Amino acid sequence: MMAKSVVGRTASHFRSIELIVGLVLLGTMLSLVLTSGWLFPDGGTTMDLAARLIRPFAQRQHLLGTDPIGRDVLARIAVGGEVSLLVGVVSVSGAVLLGTAIGLIAGYFRGAVDLVVMRLVDVQLAMPFILLALTFIAIFGSGLSILIILMIAAQWVQYARLVRGLTMSLREREFVQSARAIGVRSAKIILVHILPNAVGPIIVLMTLNVATNILLESSLTFVGLGVDPTVPSWGGMLADGRTYVQSAWWVTVFPGLAIMFVVLGLNLLGDWLRDYLDPVGRK
Repeated sequence: MMAKSVVGRTASHFRSIELIVGLVLLGTMLSLVLTSGWLFPDGGTTMDLAARLIRPFAQRQHLLGTDPIGRDVLARIAVGGEVSLLVGVVSVSGAVLLGTAIGLIAGYFRGAVDLVVMRLVDVQLAMPFILLALTFIAIFGSGLSILIILMIAAQWVQYARLVRGLTMSLREREFVQSARAIGVRSAKIILVHILPNAVGPIIVLMTLNVATNILLESSLTFVGLGVDPTVPSWGGMLADGRTYVQSAWWVTVFPGLAIMFVVLGLNLLGDWLRDYLDPVGRK
């Protein structure tokens, strides 16, 4: 009877409306982005001034219309999604690796290492992101790689702080104390006993930060501080169409909807993961 109840609760979690809607939104957008090279071989860069500002659904070859210089909006959304998702995933992956390593070391060994790391974390958390971005871009310039490094530098502190707190709690648990008592090396304790128990909260924060970084990339590109304007991206499409909002609304609305669907899907998936990985929530 108990086994049936556990299976029933697990099945109900996988029938959650948050999970279903999140997967549908993400799956649709990912399918479009991953097949963009096959669907749109020109990469959305072909210009046709004779076909500029065609309205959505007016022509079969331009399903979502065209922009002010005759480029297909759907093609640019599909190709531009590669840039936005690349920035979101790679920057979060880098921040996770850096922040988790520092948080594990600071939380386990404590002492002077912990003191120095946490003071650096406090200083960076007190610094507005836009100030950090302007300083970083003024020194190193702009571009895709610079943007990814900027986001890693801005977000590693979140993972360092989270993992440090989890490590400080886990290092006092009985299984860690037992491992230390029998002479297990600190590196093995950290990697085998502490890190696996901290993975759940890290995964939840990762899903939410991918969505945040997609928004940041779009915002920085919109104001000219992100991706090169010649590279299709959702933020660049919003910037290109801002002067045509009244006369050609589709140039900005459809890229904005693409950003909204991906971010909403990631947030819903993050909420579901938070509930699923929380033993109190499952109970």
